[in-house]
Amino acid sequence: MHTSSTNPTEDIFDAIVVGTGISGGWAAKELCEKGLKTLVLERGKMIKHIEDYHTAYLDPWDLPNGGAPTREQLIRKHKQNRSGIYIMYTAQQHYFVDDLKHPYNEDRRFDWIRGYHVGGRSIMWGRQSYRLSDIDFEANKKDGHGVDWPIRYKDIAPWYSYVENHIGVSGEKLGLPQLPDGEFLKPMALNCVEEHLKTKIAEHFDDRILTIGRNAHITEGTKPGFGRSTCQYRNRCMRGCPYGAYFSSNSSTLPMAEATGNMTLRPHSIVSEVIYDEQLQKATGVKVIDAETKETHIFKAKMVFLCASAIASAAILLQSKSKRFPNGLGNDSGELGHNIMDHHFKIGARATVKGFNDKYYKGRRPSGIYIPRFRNLGGKTDSPNFLRGYGYQGGASRERFSELVSELKYGSQLKEELLKPGEWSVGLTGFGETLPNHSNRMYLDYEKKDEWGLPTVTFDADFGENELAMREDMKLQAIEILKAAGFENVQGYDLTDSRAMGLGIHEMGTARMGHNPKTSVLNKHNQIHACKNVFVTDGAFMTSSGCQNPSLTYMAFTARAANYAVEELKKSNI
Repeated sequence: MHTSSTNPTEDIFDAIVVGTGISGGWAAKELCEKGLKTLVLERGKMIKHIEDYHTAYLDPWDLPNGGAPTREQLIRKHKQNRSGIYIMYTAQQHYFVDDLKHPYNEDRRFDWIRGYHVGGRSIMWGRQSYRLSDIDFEANKKDGHGVDWPIRYKDIAPWYSYVENHIGVSGEKLGLPQLPDGEFLKPMALNCVEEHLKTKIAEHFDDRILTIGRNAHITEGTKPGFGRSTCQYRNRCMRGCPYGAYFSSNSSTLPMAEATGNMTLRPHSIVSEVIYDEQLQKATGVKVIDAETKETHIFKAKMVFLCASAIASAAILLQSKSKRFPNGLGNDSGELGHNIMDHHFKIGARATVKGFNDKYYKGRRPSGIYIPRFRNLGGKTDSPNFLRGYGYQGGASRERFSELVSELKYGSQLKEELLKPGEWSVGLTGFGETLPNHSNRMYLDYEKKDEWGLPTVTFDADFGENELAMREDMKLQAIEILKAAGFENVQGYDLTDSRAMGLGIHEMGTARMGHNPKTSVLNKHNQIHACKNVFVTDGAFMTSSGCQNPSLTYMAFTARAANYAVEELKKSNI
Protein backbone atom coordinates (compact mmCIF):
# COMPACT_ATOMS: atom_id res chain seq x y z
CA MET A 1 0.00 0.00 0.00
CA HIS A 2 1.45 3.34 -1.01
CA THR A 3 0.94 6.90 0.12
CA SER A 4 0.37 10.02 -1.95
CA SER A 5 3.67 11.24 -3.39
CA THR A 6 2.36 14.09 -5.58
CA ASN A 7 1.70 17.65 -4.46
CA PRO A 8 -1.28 17.27 -2.11
CA THR A 9 -2.80 20.60 -3.13
CA GLU A 10 -3.04 19.40 -6.74
CA ASP A 11 -4.20 15.82 -6.23
CA ILE A 12 -7.48 15.08 -7.98
CA PHE A 13 -9.20 11.69 -7.65
CA ASP A 14 -12.37 10.02 -8.81
CA ALA A 15 -13.31 9.21 -5.23
CA ILE A 16 -12.18 9.87 -1.68
CA VAL A 17 -12.86 7.39 1.13
CA VAL A 18 -12.53 8.65 4.70
CA GLY A 19 -11.71 5.82 7.10
CA THR A 20 -10.20 2.36 6.68
CA GLY A 21 -12.28 0.24 9.04
CA ILE A 22 -15.11 -2.18 8.24
CA SER A 23 -16.93 0.28 5.94
CA GLY A 24 -13.95 2.19 4.58
CA GLY A 25 -12.17 -0.96 3.47
CA TRP A 26 -15.25 -2.11 1.57
CA ALA A 27 -15.73 1.30 -0.06
CA ALA A 28 -12.07 1.29 -1.14
CA LYS A 29 -12.29 -2.23 -2.60
CA GLU A 30 -15.53 -1.66 -4.48
CA LEU A 31 -14.61 1.73 -5.93
CA CYS A 32 -11.10 0.67 -6.93
CA GLU A 33 -12.28 -2.57 -8.52
CA LYS A 34 -14.80 -0.58 -10.54
CA GLY A 35 -11.96 1.48 -11.99
CA LEU A 36 -12.06 4.65 -9.88
CA LYS A 37 -8.83 6.31 -8.83
CA THR A 38 -9.46 6.42 -5.11
CA LEU A 39 -7.75 8.26 -2.27
CA VAL A 40 -8.22 6.48 1.06
CA LEU A 41 -7.60 8.64 4.12
CA GLU A 42 -6.85 7.34 7.61
CA ARG A 43 -6.25 9.66 10.56
CA GLY A 44 -4.03 7.15 12.37
CA LYS A 45 -0.83 5.26 11.66
CA MET A 46 -0.11 2.53 9.15
CA ILE A 47 -0.75 -1.08 10.22
CA LYS A 48 0.45 -3.63 7.69
CA HIS A 49 -1.13 -7.09 7.70
CA ILE A 50 1.08 -9.65 9.52
CA GLU A 51 4.14 -7.37 9.60
CA ASP A 52 2.66 -5.03 12.21
CA TYR A 53 0.89 -7.61 14.39
CA HIS A 54 3.75 -7.49 16.87
CA THR A 55 2.05 -9.47 19.64
CA ALA A 56 0.30 -12.10 17.51
CA TYR A 57 2.65 -14.93 18.50
CA LEU A 58 3.52 -13.89 22.05
CA ASP A 59 2.59 -15.97 25.08
CA PRO A 60 1.69 -14.41 28.45
CA TRP A 61 5.23 -14.84 29.75
CA ASP A 62 6.55 -12.90 26.75
CA LEU A 63 4.60 -9.79 27.70
CA PRO A 64 5.64 -7.17 30.27
CA ASN A 65 3.78 -7.63 33.56
CA GLY A 66 2.23 -10.79 32.17
CA GLY A 67 0.22 -8.58 29.84
CA ALA A 68 -1.35 -6.45 32.56
CA PRO A 69 -1.54 -2.68 31.91
CA THR A 70 0.72 -0.27 33.73
CA ARG A 71 -0.62 2.48 35.99
CA GLU A 72 0.33 5.07 33.35
CA GLN A 73 -1.59 3.18 30.65
CA LEU A 74 -4.66 3.06 32.85
CA ILE A 75 -4.46 6.81 33.35
CA ARG A 76 -3.89 7.65 29.70
CA LYS A 77 -6.68 5.32 28.58
CA HIS A 78 -9.07 5.80 31.45
CA LYS A 79 -12.18 5.93 29.26
CA GLN A 80 -11.12 3.05 27.05
CA ASN A 81 -10.62 1.06 30.23
CA ARG A 82 -14.23 1.57 31.30
CA SER A 83 -15.29 -0.89 28.60
CA GLY A 84 -13.49 -3.71 30.41
CA ILE A 85 -9.92 -4.54 31.28
CA TYR A 86 -9.58 -6.90 28.32
CA ILE A 87 -8.75 -4.13 25.85
CA MET A 88 -6.03 -2.85 28.13
CA TYR A 89 -3.83 -5.92 28.11
CA THR A 90 -0.44 -5.26 26.56
CA ALA A 91 -1.14 -7.72 23.76
CA GLN A 92 -3.74 -5.44 22.17
CA GLN A 93 -3.98 -2.14 24.03
CA HIS A 94 -1.78 -0.42 21.42
CA TYR A 95 -4.75 -0.57 19.05
CA PHE A 96 -6.89 1.65 21.30
CA VAL A 97 -6.55 5.41 21.49
CA ASP A 98 -4.97 7.53 24.20
CA ASP A 99 -7.85 9.36 25.91
CA LEU A 100 -5.62 12.23 26.95
CA LYS A 101 -4.38 12.80 23.41
CA HIS A 102 -7.87 12.33 21.91
CA PRO A 103 -10.28 13.82 24.46
CA TYR A 104 -14.05 14.06 24.32
CA ASN A 105 -16.72 15.41 26.67
CA GLU A 106 -19.75 13.89 28.37
CA ASP A 107 -22.96 15.58 29.45
CA ARG A 108 -24.10 12.02 30.04
CA ARG A 109 -21.59 9.18 30.16
CA PHE A 110 -20.64 7.63 26.84
CA ASP A 111 -17.82 5.12 26.38
CA TRP A 112 -16.36 5.94 22.98
CA ILE A 113 -14.03 3.08 22.04
CA ARG A 114 -11.74 4.00 19.14
CA GLY A 115 -8.84 2.63 17.13
CA TYR A 116 -6.91 5.20 15.10
CA HIS A 117 -4.86 3.22 12.61
CA VAL A 118 -5.19 1.63 9.17
CA GLY A 119 -7.85 -1.05 9.52
CA GLY A 120 -9.58 0.72 12.40
CA ARG A 121 -11.71 -1.50 14.59
CA SER A 122 -11.82 -4.20 11.91
CA ILE A 123 -8.70 -5.54 13.60
CA MET A 124 -10.33 -5.73 17.03
CA TRP A 125 -14.01 -6.37 16.26
CA GLY A 126 -15.98 -9.26 17.74
CA ARG A 127 -16.71 -10.70 14.26
CA GLN A 128 -20.33 -11.61 15.04
CA SER A 129 -22.17 -11.31 11.72
CA TYR A 130 -25.98 -11.26 11.60
CA ARG A 131 -28.49 -10.00 9.06
CA LEU A 132 -31.29 -7.62 9.92
CA SER A 133 -34.77 -8.71 8.80
CA ASP A 134 -37.96 -6.94 7.75
CA ILE A 135 -38.99 -7.19 11.39
CA ASP A 136 -36.19 -4.68 11.96
CA PHE A 137 -36.64 -2.61 8.81
CA GLU A 138 -40.39 -2.21 9.47
CA ALA A 139 -40.25 -1.66 13.24
CA ASN A 140 -40.05 2.14 13.24
CA LYS A 141 -43.03 2.47 10.92
CA LYS A 142 -45.13 0.01 12.93
CA ASP A 143 -44.54 1.37 16.43
CA GLY A 144 -43.91 5.01 15.56
CA HIS A 145 -40.42 5.46 16.95
CA GLY A 146 -37.89 7.23 14.75
CA VAL A 147 -38.59 7.37 11.01
CA ASP A 148 -39.28 4.64 8.50
CA TRP A 149 -36.35 2.91 6.83
CA PRO A 150 -36.31 3.77 3.10
CA ILE A 151 -35.42 0.18 2.21
CA ARG A 152 -36.67 -3.31 3.02
CA TYR A 153 -34.94 -6.65 3.38
CA LYS A 154 -35.36 -7.56 -0.30
CA ASP A 155 -33.29 -4.47 -1.23
CA ILE A 156 -30.29 -5.47 0.86
CA ALA A 157 -30.52 -9.31 0.84
CA PRO A 158 -28.40 -9.81 -2.32
CA TRP A 159 -25.75 -7.49 -0.89
CA TYR A 160 -25.68 -9.46 2.35
CA SER A 161 -24.95 -12.55 0.23
CA TYR A 162 -22.31 -10.71 -1.77
CA VAL A 163 -20.49 -9.66 1.38
CA GLU A 164 -20.84 -13.00 3.17
CA ASN A 165 -19.41 -14.93 0.22
CA HIS A 166 -16.39 -12.66 0.34
CA ILE A 167 -15.63 -12.36 4.04
CA GLY A 168 -16.50 -15.93 5.03
CA VAL A 169 -19.18 -16.34 7.71
CA SER A 170 -19.44 -19.61 9.61
CA GLY A 171 -22.83 -20.52 10.97
CA GLU A 172 -25.93 -22.69 10.96
CA LYS A 173 -29.09 -22.13 8.93
CA LEU A 174 -32.16 -21.85 11.17
CA GLY A 175 -35.02 -20.67 8.96
CA LEU A 176 -36.06 -17.93 11.39
CA PRO A 177 -37.90 -14.86 10.06
CA GLN A 178 -36.28 -12.61 12.68
CA LEU A 179 -32.75 -13.75 11.78
CA PRO A 180 -32.45 -14.46 8.03
CA ASP A 181 -30.05 -17.20 6.99
CA GLY A 182 -26.98 -16.29 4.99
CA GLU A 183 -24.21 -17.82 2.90
CA PHE A 184 -22.48 -19.91 5.54
CA LEU A 185 -19.28 -21.88 5.90
CA LYS A 186 -19.45 -24.87 8.23
CA PRO A 187 -20.36 -23.86 11.79
CA MET A 188 -17.96 -24.06 14.67
CA ALA A 189 -18.77 -26.80 17.17
CA LEU A 190 -20.71 -26.51 20.40
CA ASN A 191 -19.11 -28.15 23.42
CA CYS A 192 -20.92 -30.82 25.44
CA VAL A 193 -22.51 -28.43 27.95
CA GLU A 194 -23.71 -26.14 25.20
CA GLU A 195 -25.20 -29.14 23.37
CA HIS A 196 -26.98 -30.06 26.60
CA LEU A 197 -28.31 -26.52 26.94
CA LYS A 198 -29.49 -26.55 23.32
CA THR A 199 -31.39 -29.79 23.93
CA LYS A 200 -33.01 -28.53 27.11
CA ILE A 201 -34.09 -25.28 25.47
CA ALA A 202 -35.76 -27.28 22.70
CA GLU A 203 -37.53 -29.43 25.32
CA HIS A 204 -38.83 -26.57 27.45
CA PHE A 205 -39.45 -23.73 24.99
CA ASP A 206 -41.09 -23.52 21.60
CA ASP A 207 -40.17 -19.88 20.97
CA ARG A 208 -36.39 -19.94 21.35
CA ILE A 209 -33.42 -21.81 19.96
CA LEU A 210 -29.68 -22.04 20.62
CA THR A 211 -27.08 -22.00 17.85
CA ILE A 212 -23.38 -21.33 17.47
CA GLY A 213 -22.52 -17.69 16.81
CA ARG A 214 -22.37 -16.60 13.16
CA ASN A 215 -18.93 -15.13 12.90
CA ALA A 216 -16.65 -13.87 10.14
CA HIS A 217 -14.09 -16.66 10.42
CA ILE A 218 -13.01 -18.98 7.63
CA THR A 219 -13.72 -22.53 8.82
CA GLU A 220 -13.05 -24.23 5.48
CA GLY A 221 -11.07 -23.33 2.39
CA THR A 222 -9.81 -19.84 1.70
CA LYS A 223 -11.23 -16.43 0.88
CA PRO A 224 -9.97 -13.50 -1.23
CA GLY A 225 -7.39 -11.17 0.23
CA PHE A 226 -3.89 -11.41 1.61
CA GLY A 227 -3.48 -15.21 1.73
CA ARG A 228 -6.53 -15.72 3.93
CA SER A 229 -6.82 -19.26 5.30
CA THR A 230 -8.76 -21.26 7.89
CA CYS A 231 -9.02 -20.37 11.56
CA GLN A 232 -6.31 -21.87 13.79
CA TYR A 233 -8.44 -21.62 16.97
CA ARG A 234 -5.86 -19.61 18.88
CA ASN A 235 -8.41 -16.98 20.00
CA ARG A 236 -5.85 -14.19 19.80
CA CYS A 237 -7.94 -12.37 17.24
CA MET A 238 -7.77 -8.91 18.77
CA ARG A 239 -4.01 -8.87 18.30
CA GLY A 240 -4.43 -9.12 14.51
CA CYS A 241 -4.71 -12.47 12.75
CA PRO A 242 -1.59 -13.36 10.71
CA TYR A 243 -3.57 -16.12 8.99
CA GLY A 244 -6.26 -13.74 7.80
CA ALA A 245 -8.79 -16.24 9.11
CA TYR A 246 -11.18 -13.60 10.32
CA PHE A 247 -12.20 -10.73 8.10
CA SER A 248 -10.43 -7.40 8.47
CA SER A 249 -9.73 -4.51 6.14
CA ASN A 250 -6.00 -5.20 6.51
CA SER A 251 -6.16 -8.80 5.34
CA SER A 252 -8.89 -8.49 2.73
CA THR A 253 -10.44 -5.36 1.27
CA LEU A 254 -7.48 -2.98 1.41
CA PRO A 255 -5.02 -5.43 -0.22
CA MET A 256 -7.60 -6.08 -2.93
CA ALA A 257 -8.05 -2.36 -3.50
CA GLU A 258 -4.28 -1.98 -3.64
CA ALA A 259 -3.99 -4.79 -6.19
CA THR A 260 -6.04 -2.80 -8.70
CA GLY A 261 -3.44 -0.05 -8.84
CA ASN A 262 -6.22 2.47 -8.27
CA MET A 263 -5.79 3.11 -4.54
CA THR A 264 -3.69 5.76 -2.88
CA LEU A 265 -3.65 5.20 0.87
CA ARG A 266 -2.66 8.11 3.07
CA PRO A 267 -2.35 7.50 6.84
CA HIS A 268 -1.88 10.32 9.40
CA SER A 269 -4.59 12.27 7.55
CA ILE A 270 -7.28 13.91 9.71
CA VAL A 271 -10.25 15.03 7.63
CA SER A 272 -11.53 18.29 9.09
CA GLU A 273 -14.31 19.00 6.60
CA VAL A 274 -15.93 18.14 3.30
CA ILE A 275 -15.64 21.09 0.92
CA TYR A 276 -18.94 22.20 -0.62
CA ASP A 277 -19.15 24.31 -3.77
CA GLU A 278 -22.13 26.68 -3.65
CA GLN A 279 -22.32 27.10 -7.44
CA LEU A 280 -21.91 23.41 -8.34
CA GLN A 281 -24.14 22.41 -5.41
CA LYS A 282 -21.95 19.45 -4.61
CA ALA A 283 -18.78 18.52 -2.75
CA THR A 284 -15.47 19.05 -4.49
CA GLY A 285 -13.18 17.33 -2.02
CA VAL A 286 -11.96 17.35 1.57
CA LYS A 287 -9.67 19.40 3.77
CA VAL A 288 -7.05 17.33 5.60
CA ILE A 289 -4.78 18.10 8.52
CA ASP A 290 -1.56 16.07 8.56
CA ALA A 291 -1.57 14.41 11.99
CA GLU A 292 2.22 14.65 12.29
CA THR A 293 3.13 18.01 10.71
CA LYS A 294 -0.20 19.83 11.35
CA GLU A 295 -0.07 21.06 7.73
CA THR A 296 -3.37 21.48 5.90
CA HIS A 297 -3.99 19.95 2.48
CA ILE A 298 -6.93 19.92 0.10
CA PHE A 299 -7.75 16.85 -1.97
CA LYS A 300 -10.31 16.99 -4.75
CA ALA A 301 -12.61 14.25 -6.03
CA LYS A 302 -15.87 13.61 -7.87
CA MET A 303 -17.39 11.87 -4.85
CA VAL A 304 -16.72 11.37 -1.14
CA PHE A 305 -17.49 8.31 1.00
CA LEU A 306 -17.53 9.01 4.74
CA CYS A 307 -16.69 5.81 6.62
CA ALA A 308 -14.95 7.23 9.68
CA SER A 309 -17.44 5.70 12.20
CA ALA A 310 -20.85 7.00 13.24
CA ILE A 311 -19.51 9.66 15.59
CA ALA A 312 -16.50 10.77 13.53
CA SER A 313 -18.43 11.02 10.26
CA ALA A 314 -21.13 13.10 11.95
CA ALA A 315 -18.41 15.34 13.43
CA ILE A 316 -16.87 15.90 9.99
CA LEU A 317 -20.27 16.82 8.53
CA LEU A 318 -21.02 19.18 11.44
CA GLN A 319 -17.66 20.87 10.86
CA SER A 320 -18.40 21.20 7.12
CA LYS A 321 -20.22 24.53 7.24
CA SER A 322 -21.08 26.80 4.33
CA LYS A 323 -23.61 29.45 3.40
CA ARG A 324 -25.86 26.70 2.06
CA PHE A 325 -25.30 24.47 5.10
CA PRO A 326 -24.66 26.74 8.11
CA ASN A 327 -25.35 23.91 10.58
CA GLY A 328 -23.26 21.27 8.85
CA LEU A 329 -23.24 19.60 5.45
CA GLY A 330 -26.56 17.89 4.74
CA ASN A 331 -28.12 19.05 8.01
CA ASP A 332 -31.31 20.57 6.59
CA SER A 333 -33.33 18.29 8.88
CA GLY A 334 -31.47 19.20 12.05
CA GLU A 335 -31.05 15.49 12.72
CA LEU A 336 -27.29 15.34 12.14
CA GLY A 337 -25.60 14.14 15.34
CA HIS A 338 -28.91 13.04 16.86
CA ASN A 339 -30.57 9.63 17.36
CA ILE A 340 -27.49 7.90 18.75
CA MET A 341 -28.10 4.22 19.39
CA ASP A 342 -26.01 1.43 20.86
CA HIS A 343 -26.86 -2.04 22.09
CA HIS A 344 -27.30 -2.34 25.84
CA PHE A 345 -25.87 -5.46 27.47
CA LYS A 346 -23.89 -6.64 30.51
CA ILE A 347 -27.02 -8.26 31.88
CA GLY A 348 -28.09 -11.91 32.00
CA ALA A 349 -27.39 -14.95 34.15
CA ARG A 350 -24.67 -17.47 34.94
CA ALA A 351 -24.60 -20.91 36.56
CA THR A 352 -22.38 -23.84 37.48
CA VAL A 353 -22.72 -27.20 35.76
CA LYS A 354 -22.45 -30.69 37.21
CA GLY A 355 -22.21 -34.04 35.48
CA PHE A 356 -19.67 -33.28 32.75
CA ASN A 357 -16.40 -33.48 34.67
CA ASP A 358 -15.13 -36.30 32.44
CA LYS A 359 -15.39 -34.09 29.34
CA TYR A 360 -13.40 -31.20 27.92
CA TYR A 361 -13.04 -29.39 24.59
CA LYS A 362 -10.24 -28.84 22.12
CA GLY A 363 -8.86 -25.53 20.92
CA ARG A 364 -9.77 -21.95 21.76
CA ARG A 365 -12.92 -21.33 19.78
CA PRO A 366 -13.16 -17.61 18.90
CA SER A 367 -16.94 -17.51 19.16
CA GLY A 368 -19.74 -18.27 21.58
CA ILE A 369 -23.33 -19.41 21.43
CA TYR A 370 -26.28 -17.31 20.24
CA ILE A 371 -29.95 -17.35 21.16
CA PRO A 372 -31.80 -15.22 18.57
CA ARG A 373 -34.50 -12.74 19.50
CA PHE A 374 -37.74 -14.32 20.74
CA ARG A 375 -39.59 -11.33 22.18
CA ASN A 376 -42.25 -9.17 20.46
CA LEU A 377 -42.51 -11.33 17.36
CA GLY A 378 -46.28 -11.72 17.65
CA GLY A 379 -48.69 -13.77 19.76
CA LYS A 380 -47.49 -14.97 23.13
CA THR A 381 -43.98 -13.64 22.47
CA ASP A 382 -45.25 -10.06 22.81
CA SER A 383 -44.43 -8.20 26.01
CA PRO A 384 -46.73 -5.55 27.49
CA ASN A 385 -43.75 -3.85 29.13
CA PHE A 386 -41.43 -2.96 26.26
CA LEU A 387 -41.01 -2.75 22.48
CA ARG A 388 -38.51 -4.55 20.21
CA GLY A 389 -36.27 -7.34 21.48
CA TYR A 390 -32.93 -8.83 22.39
CA GLY A 391 -30.74 -11.87 21.81
CA TYR A 392 -28.28 -13.72 24.02
CA GLN A 393 -24.60 -14.41 23.53
CA GLY A 394 -22.55 -16.58 25.85
CA GLY A 395 -21.12 -20.05 26.28
CA ALA A 396 -19.83 -22.75 28.61
CA SER A 397 -16.24 -23.42 29.68
CA ARG A 398 -13.99 -24.89 32.36
CA GLU A 399 -11.49 -22.93 34.38
CA ARG A 400 -8.32 -23.98 36.21
CA PHE A 401 -9.11 -22.63 39.67
CA SER A 402 -6.20 -24.62 41.13
CA GLU A 403 -3.84 -21.94 39.84
CA LEU A 404 -5.26 -19.59 42.47
CA VAL A 405 -4.73 -21.92 45.43
CA SER A 406 -1.70 -20.82 47.47
CA GLU A 407 -1.03 -24.29 48.85
CA LEU A 408 -0.60 -25.67 45.34
CA LYS A 409 1.93 -23.17 44.01
CA TYR A 410 5.03 -25.33 44.36
CA GLY A 411 6.42 -28.76 43.47
CA SER A 412 4.99 -31.90 41.95
CA GLN A 413 1.56 -31.31 43.47
CA LEU A 414 1.33 -28.07 41.51
CA LYS A 415 2.17 -29.85 38.26
CA GLU A 416 -0.51 -32.45 38.90
CA GLU A 417 -3.16 -29.90 39.79
CA LEU A 418 -2.42 -27.71 36.77
CA LEU A 419 -3.44 -30.60 34.53
CA LYS A 420 -6.85 -30.79 36.18
CA PRO A 421 -9.49 -28.50 34.67
CA GLY A 422 -11.83 -26.67 37.01
CA GLU A 423 -15.61 -26.80 37.20
CA TRP A 424 -17.90 -26.15 34.27
CA SER A 425 -19.73 -22.83 34.20
CA VAL A 426 -22.16 -21.33 31.72
CA GLY A 427 -23.39 -17.81 31.07
CA LEU A 428 -25.86 -15.87 28.93
CA THR A 429 -25.50 -12.15 28.23
CA GLY A 430 -28.34 -10.21 26.63
CA PHE A 431 -27.85 -7.71 23.81
CA GLY A 432 -30.88 -5.44 23.49
CA GLU A 433 -32.20 -3.01 20.91
CA THR A 434 -32.24 0.72 21.62
CA LEU A 435 -35.04 2.90 20.29
CA PRO A 436 -34.06 5.91 18.17
CA ASN A 437 -34.47 9.09 20.21
CA HIS A 438 -33.77 12.63 19.00
CA SER A 439 -32.57 13.68 22.47
CA ASN A 440 -29.71 11.17 22.33
CA ARG A 441 -27.08 13.20 20.56
CA MET A 442 -23.50 14.30 20.10
CA TYR A 443 -22.44 17.86 19.37
CA LEU A 444 -19.23 19.84 18.96
CA ASP A 445 -17.56 22.01 21.59
CA TYR A 446 -15.64 24.78 19.83
CA GLU A 447 -14.33 26.07 23.16
CA LYS A 448 -12.49 22.83 23.84
CA LYS A 449 -10.30 21.91 20.91
CA ASP A 450 -7.85 19.06 20.35
CA GLU A 451 -4.19 19.50 19.47
CA TRP A 452 -5.09 19.81 15.78
CA GLY A 453 -7.39 22.76 16.47
CA LEU A 454 -10.59 20.81 15.88
CA PRO A 455 -13.65 21.02 18.17
CA THR A 456 -14.10 18.09 20.53
CA VAL A 457 -17.13 15.82 20.56
CA THR A 458 -19.58 16.05 23.45
CA PHE A 459 -22.03 13.22 24.18
CA ASP A 460 -25.49 13.67 25.63
CA ALA A 461 -27.11 10.24 25.40
CA ASP A 462 -28.38 7.40 27.54
CA PHE A 463 -30.75 4.45 27.48
CA GLY A 464 -34.44 5.16 28.09
CA GLU A 465 -37.39 3.63 29.87
CA ASN A 466 -37.99 1.05 27.14
CA GLU A 467 -34.45 -0.25 27.40
CA LEU A 468 -34.61 -0.40 31.21
CA ALA A 469 -37.86 -2.36 31.07
CA MET A 470 -36.34 -4.70 28.50
CA ARG A 471 -33.37 -5.33 30.79
CA GLU A 472 -35.59 -6.76 33.48
CA ASP A 473 -36.86 -9.35 31.02
CA MET A 474 -33.36 -10.03 29.71
CA LYS A 475 -32.26 -11.06 33.19
CA LEU A 476 -35.39 -13.00 34.12
CA GLN A 477 -35.47 -15.04 30.91
CA ALA A 478 -31.76 -15.86 31.15
CA ILE A 479 -32.38 -17.21 34.66
CA GLU A 480 -35.37 -19.20 33.42
CA ILE A 481 -33.39 -20.75 30.56
CA LEU A 482 -30.49 -21.84 32.76
CA LYS A 483 -32.80 -23.25 35.41
CA ALA A 484 -34.73 -25.19 32.79
CA ALA A 485 -31.44 -26.81 31.76
CA GLY A 486 -30.96 -28.12 35.30
CA PHE A 487 -27.86 -26.08 36.07
CA GLU A 488 -26.93 -25.13 39.63
CA ASN A 489 -26.28 -21.86 41.44
CA VAL A 490 -28.16 -19.90 38.79
CA GLN A 491 -27.68 -16.19 39.41
CA GLY A 492 -28.90 -13.23 37.42
CA TYR A 493 -26.73 -10.16 37.10
CA ASP A 494 -27.07 -6.58 35.92
CA LEU A 495 -23.89 -4.53 35.86
CA THR A 496 -25.67 -1.23 36.31
CA ASP A 497 -22.44 0.71 36.74
CA SER A 498 -21.45 -0.44 33.22
CA ARG A 499 -24.71 0.38 31.49
CA ALA A 500 -23.62 3.51 29.62
CA MET A 501 -23.98 3.91 25.90
CA GLY A 502 -20.88 3.13 23.87
CA LEU A 503 -19.92 -0.02 25.75
CA GLY A 504 -21.51 -2.16 23.05
CA ILE A 505 -19.12 -0.47 20.59
CA HIS A 506 -22.04 -0.40 18.15
CA GLU A 507 -22.65 3.35 17.92
CA MET A 508 -25.25 4.13 15.25
CA GLY A 509 -27.76 6.64 13.93
CA THR A 510 -26.12 10.09 13.78
CA ALA A 511 -26.91 10.64 10.07
CA ARG A 512 -29.89 8.38 9.60
CA MET A 513 -31.47 7.24 6.34
CA GLY A 514 -35.07 8.13 5.54
CA HIS A 515 -37.63 8.96 2.89
CA ASN A 516 -38.04 12.60 3.87
CA PRO A 517 -35.19 15.17 3.74
CA LYS A 518 -37.01 17.07 6.49
CA THR A 519 -36.53 14.23 9.00
CA SER A 520 -33.38 12.42 7.81
CA VAL A 521 -29.90 13.11 6.49
CA LEU A 522 -29.47 10.32 3.91
CA ASN A 523 -31.65 8.74 1.23
CA LYS A 524 -32.03 5.04 0.47
CA HIS A 525 -28.70 4.97 -1.36
CA ASN A 526 -26.72 6.41 1.60
CA GLN A 527 -26.49 9.75 -0.23
CA ILE A 528 -26.88 13.05 1.56
CA HIS A 529 -30.30 14.28 0.41
CA ALA A 530 -29.06 17.70 -0.64
CA CYS A 531 -25.51 16.78 -1.71
CA LYS A 532 -25.68 13.81 -4.04
CA ASN A 533 -21.95 13.10 -4.34
CA VAL A 534 -21.39 12.52 -0.61
CA PHE A 535 -22.20 9.08 0.79
CA VAL A 536 -22.15 7.94 4.43
CA THR A 537 -21.95 4.16 4.90
CA ASP A 538 -20.73 3.54 8.45
CA GLY A 539 -23.00 3.18 11.47
CA ALA A 540 -24.19 6.76 11.09
CA PHE A 541 -26.79 5.75 8.48
CA MET A 542 -28.67 3.31 10.72
CA THR A 543 -32.33 4.25 11.14
CA SER A 544 -32.95 1.70 13.89
CA SER A 545 -30.52 -0.58 15.66
CA GLY A 546 -32.05 -4.05 15.75
CA CYS A 547 -30.51 -6.25 18.42
CA GLN A 548 -28.04 -7.95 16.08
CA ASN A 549 -24.38 -6.99 15.78
CA PRO A 550 -24.39 -4.41 12.97
CA SER A 551 -21.06 -4.70 11.11
CA LEU A 552 -22.36 -7.09 8.44
CA THR A 553 -25.10 -4.55 7.68
CA TYR A 554 -22.53 -1.75 7.34
CA MET A 555 -20.58 -3.82 4.82
CA ALA A 556 -23.64 -4.75 2.76
CA PHE A 557 -24.89 -1.16 2.60
CA THR A 558 -21.40 0.07 1.68
CA ALA A 559 -21.10 -2.36 -1.23
CA ARG A 560 -24.60 -1.42 -2.40
CA ALA A 561 -23.90 2.32 -2.16
CA ALA A 562 -20.58 2.02 -4.00
CA ASN A 563 -22.24 0.13 -6.84
CA TYR A 564 -24.94 2.80 -7.09
CA ALA A 565 -22.42 5.65 -6.91
CA VAL A 566 -20.35 4.31 -9.79
CA GLU A 567 -23.45 3.81 -11.94
CA GLU A 568 -24.57 7.38 -11.19
CA LEU A 569 -21.10 8.69 -11.96
CA LYS A 570 -21.20 6.97 -15.36
CA LYS A 571 -24.55 8.68 -16.04
CA SER A 572 -23.03 12.05 -14.98
CA ASN A 573 -25.64 12.33 -12.23
CA ILE A 574 -23.02 13.06 -9.57
